Amino acid sequence: MRRNRGVGLLVVLPSIVAIAIFVYGFISWTVRVSLSNYNSFSSLLRGVYRFVGLRNYYRIFSDWRFQTDLWNTLFFTLFFILGTIAVGIVLALLIDSRIRGVKVFQNIFLFPMALAFVVTGTTWGWIFNPGDFPKDPMGVNLLFKQLGLSHLQWGWYTTTGHIGPFNIALIPIIIAAVWQLSGYAMAMYLAGLRGIPNSIIEAAKVDGATPWQLFWKVKFPLLKPITLSAMIILGHISLKIFDLVYAMTGSGPNNVTDVPAVYMFELTFRANRYALGSSISIIMLVMVAVVVIPYLFYSMRQQKEVRL
Repeated sequence: MRRNRGVGLLVVLPSIVAIAIFVYGFISWTVRVSLSNYNSFSSLLRGVYRFVGLRNYYRIFSDWRFQTDLWNTLFFTLFFILGTIAVGIVLALLIDSRIRGVKVFQNIFLFPMALAFVVTGTTWGWIFNPGDFPKDPMGVNLLFKQLGLSHLQWGWYTTTGHIGPFNIALIPIIIAAVWQLSGYAMAMYLAGLRGIPNSIIEAAKVDGATPWQLFWKVKFPLLKPITLSAMIILGHISLKIFDLVYAMTGSGPNNVTDVPAVYMFELTFRANRYALGSSISIIMLVMVAVVVIPYLFYSMRQQKEVRL
């Protein structure tokens, strides 16, 4: 027994060392830099470390651009999660209804997941490129012009309009993100739907439940664990979104499509302000942890209850 444990420890030891160095070690170093005066490449090379406490965090939270980034993240996360889950449920219900060619449609809906966010951002950036409308439109605006619907043309991700504190230029990015990950939500809900016992469905039908009542009163409550898992995973993706936004729009005019990851990238690798960039990285890490860690504790508690 001890020998087996020793062999198992030796097998996982390289992974433990790699994670300790390249994950937790780098996180620790990032925290250290965020509390320092490393805001130039020369100071980083010389290793001239001066502890400044939370000054960098205060400067970041006082920055109007970062405040805009937080509002943009909230807006994007809210509608991205709602849109992805809604589309995923609809697609899962359609496939679960055993329509003809179900395998073909299932693969088509899952295909966007195989693409990188950079590819998605580049493609949808072309689609939503407004061009010089109404005279020389491009993308969707050109389609509107050809259909005689020129009055529907607008600036898409170049507009600076607002809905309250939220920038409507994020709408094209939300559409692109929902398109890419709705197949993932569909796969999760489809697995959940096919795991519901037929006896429950038949009993509801015998009681006279309509298709809508069957879904809302019977199926959807049983899919709550799936919904929670999808919300956590999608929330984690949205809080650290970078490649889709950067490839599609960048920070946009007047930072209307800016997000914390884009700002962090520009501060760190373009302005060489490593301490401020590290501060944003740690803030993003905390935001993701606030979402993920409670879910992990909830999952562990559920597993213990099942074992008991």
